[in-house]
Order: sequence, then C-alpha cells, then structure tokens
Amino acid sequence: MSGTGKSGSDAPGGELPEYADRVLDVAERIPPGRVMTYGDVAEYLDEGGPRQVGRVMALYGGTVPWWRVVRADGVLLPGSERRALQHYRTEGTPLREPKRTAGSREERGIPRLDMARARWDGSEPGPGGGERGPSGLPGEGGAPGRDG
Repeated sequence: MSGTGKSGSDAPGGELPEYADRVLDVAERIPPGRVMTYGDVAEYLDEGGPRQVGRVMALYGGTVPWWRVVRADGVLLPGSERRALQHYRTEGTPLREPKRTAGSREERGIPRLDMARARWDGSEPGPGGGERGPSGLPGEGGAPGRDG
C-alpha cells in the first residue's frame, strides 16, 4: 500500500488492492473546489480506464472526497446529487446552474459541474505540496514524475 491507511472490507485480508489504493490517493490529492473525471484519474495513473476507476470509487470511495471524481459531462452522481452538491457549494466548485428546459434534469433544479473551470489536471499543487514524487503524484517530494 502507498500509505493511505485505508482498508477495504471487500479485499482479502481487509487490504486494498494496489490499484484501488492508487486511485484513492489521487482522489485525496484533488484540491477542494476542483474535480477530475474517472478518465482523468486513469490517465494520470497511466493505468486502467474510466470504468476501472469508477469501480474503485463505487467500492472504496466513501473514505475519500468521492465527489471530486466525476463524470466527464459534469452530471452529478445519480442518487448522490444532493450530497455532492452540498460539498461543491461548500468548497466553491464551479457549477453551471440549471437551464430548466422541459424534461431535462435541470428542470428538477440540479446543476452540472462547470468542467472547463473545475477540472484539475494534477499540475498545480494539491494538498501536501506541488512537487511530484516517484509515483508521479504531487506532494511526495523526490524526483518529478510524468507531466499531468
């Protein structure tokens, strides 16, 4: 494990699979008010894809700021819209207010994320500092990793 200290009840021995641990590390490093898509996280790790990241977040994401790992279209996680929206408003995450066209989810008053303004590419310092360590994650110190 890379040091998140998390454990997963679905994993043998209560330990997280290495890939899941890496995904959760990235989720924890996304600064408040910013988001990464499932695909962004996979690309950042240079491993897996959006579905694999989504599966990790579904199984283990409750221990990290899950609302910061999102769909590419900015639609809030179905079933968790209100909880996510509360986090976004608290953190000042850029939102696109509903247009209220007939039959749309916006008609129900649920905004989308403003992906152009909220998306984080990992290149700015997140919590823990700005330099990337050996695994390519920011804030670990040591030699810089690949560009985000």
